Amino acid sequence: MLRTIITGLMLACISQSVMATPWEKVKNPSQGDSSSIGSYANGCLAGGERLPLQGDGYQVIRSERGRYYGNSEMIVFLQQLMKQSQQLKIGNVLVGDIAMPRGGRFSSGHASHQTGLDADIWLRIPEKPLSPQALKTVSALPMVDVKNYKIIEKNWSMKQAQLIQLAASDDRVSRIFVHPVIKQQLCKTQWKQRDWLRKVRPWFGHYYHFHVRLKCPEGSTTCKPQTPPPAGDGCGTELASWSPNYKAPVKTELVIKVKPKPKQVKVLPPMCTMVLKS
Repeated sequence: MLRTIITGLMLACISQSVMATPWEKVKNPSQGDSSSIGSYANGCLAGGERLPLQGDGYQVIRSERGRYYGNSEMIVFLQQLMKQSQQLKIGNVLVGDIAMPRGGRFSSGHASHQTGLDADIWLRIPEKPLSPQALKTVSALPMVDVKNYKIIEKNWSMKQAQLIQLAASDDRVSRIFVHPVIKQQLCKTQWKQRDWLRKVRPWFGHYYHFHVRLKCPEGSTTCKPQTPPPAGDGCGTELASWSPNYKAPVKTELVIKVKPKPKQVKVLPPMCTMVLKS
């Protein structure tokens, strides 16, 4: 029995090693200034900076995965955001994945997070820093009853809403991804200023955390920016269309079906080869 368990664990480790991308095998960032190369879902990170595992108002979770590296702009942003949240007495914020030491592609788990300009922040917000043992065992706290498409009232509070608002109000932020139900909840809340809601974009899967995406740093020539979000707060038809009960208006005009174009294979920017091998 013991031999079977050990054999199984060895096979699992070998399988993970074989499946790992070259980027997942690199354990240290490259030398030089911080630079995001390519697009959020097809790029890499040169001169990645490490987010300290604990600081004012935050802790990094799952640090054993080594995904706490980012563009220097992201590291500064996160530290400032957490310091602000601490001043507002929101609580101790748990930071999840940012990027690997040199960014790049994951074998699973993320399509983006490749340039050090994306970061996941959990919506479980403890009042105080977790002990080392608690930090290893803490689990995610869902904010959404996904099956019934509604907010979990006992888990959601204004501190989650305020943290998202605080992040989205920063000029450095391009987008924030949350589950459509969380966006719906934010839209129902009375805010003095609502401009920041434009950046909060509905996306399935983000029911226990929110995903912050920064703009390309000013003056960057290697980073590919994303098209700005549509005008408005995104709280109308666009948001409603995500609901499983949404019924699209019936179109009476003639619809011509267009054959979808084949999906193009993503080719990494040549500079990323240099980053990986340096």
